Amino acid sequence: MRNLIVTEFLSLDGIMEDPTWTLTYWNDEIAAFKGEETSADEHLLLGRVTYEGFAAVWPQRTDAASGGLYFNNARKYVVSTTLDKADWHNSVLIKDHIIEEITKLKQESGPDMVVHGSATLVQTLLTHNLVDRMRLLVYPAVLGHGKRLFAEGATQTLKLIETRSFSLGVVALIYEPDRK
Repeated sequence: MRNLIVTEFLSLDGIMEDPTWTLTYWNDEIAAFKGEETSADEHLLLGRVTYEGFAAVWPQRTDAASGGLYFNNARKYVVSTTLDKADWHNSVLIKDHIIEEITKLKQESGPDMVVHGSATLVQTLLTHNLVDRMRLLVYPAVLGHGKRLFAEGATQTLKLIETRSFSLGVVALIYEPDRK
């Protein structure tokens, strides 16, 4: 059975939308933490917006150092009710029966699935108790508006597995659901 891992860049007020604001904090520490997520043979599970953003950037990067080799070759499951096709190499479109399809994927043997960004998809996965681990990088910034990790009214009990702090004030928090 596979794990479904969510990885996000978050502001202190929980905003995860368009993480370009995180670039000023990028350093070797953050790169090493993110590299842990791309060092194995994980599959990607992406929402439409994240998929389209990734597909616009990663195909031009073909080397291992930039992550291009990983992102271009990884199996990508794309969740969208509006896309008609997913042309980026090794992409599979999930259009219908989304929860059932993701549940089936989780029950298969194989590498873990990692969700980057994809706010709406993540909120759906959390609602249906499909997330096995969350790897959050929390940045010392308050953005005030944007898509949040947790939808209004959502409840979740998590177990803290690991914390790390980085030199520029960014904190890594790794959680698993408390499914008692």
